[in-house]
Amino acid sequence: MNVFTFSAAFITFFSVVGPPKVLLAFGELAQVHPVSQLRTIALISSGSAVLVGLLTGITAPWLLDVFHISTPALQLAGGVIFFLYAVGLVLGYHLGSDGTHQDAPDLASGLRELLMPYVVSPLAMTAVLIEAAARDSFSWRSTVVGAYVAVIALDLICVLLLARLLRRTHHATIELLGRLLGLLLAAVGVDLVLDGLGDLGVPGLDRY
Repeated sequence: MNVFTFSAAFITFFSVVGPPKVLLAFGELAQVHPVSQLRTIALISSGSAVLVGLLTGITAPWLLDVFHISTPALQLAGGVIFFLYAVGLVLGYHLGSDGTHQDAPDLASGLRELLMPYVVSPLAMTAVLIEAAARDSFSWRSTVVGAYVAVIALDLICVLLLARLLRRTHHATIELLGRLLGLLLAAVGVDLVLDGLGDLGVPGLDRY
């Protein structure tokens, strides 16, 4: 984590909250929401996700101090969360969404459906905290936030361009891509756990 560049941070956020995951979440909504409403939901939820990411990334050091959380502890917790989510993704269980879609197809229900898996995604916020806390530098935190915002912007573009297509597909291709992405995310989780254990001084794990 100490040698991350903008591109590496972008790849991490892409795997955590990138188009494969987000298109799958919006694809579920597209089954009950019209295209115009789906685009409005995408705009509002993306703006909210950017706001939450900005606040979390810029204030990461202070948040960790307030809650007395060490970077190794955050790496261990983040690694476990990443791995558990990845296992669910590989097995076809999309954690964070009830998948029922029983609410009326209005704006509020769509935003509520995306609240946990996208707007305040535990995976994304954990990644933002871990990466932003990797270096004690405002310029680095700005780089991390920039990478996160770039991924959210890419998500929004994909949703706006593919909104009509999302209503016509059963998302078999996205499901397959999501499961392949789960394998990558599982490796990220294991790597974070090893990083955390190495920082705690566990013998044999000092890879740097």
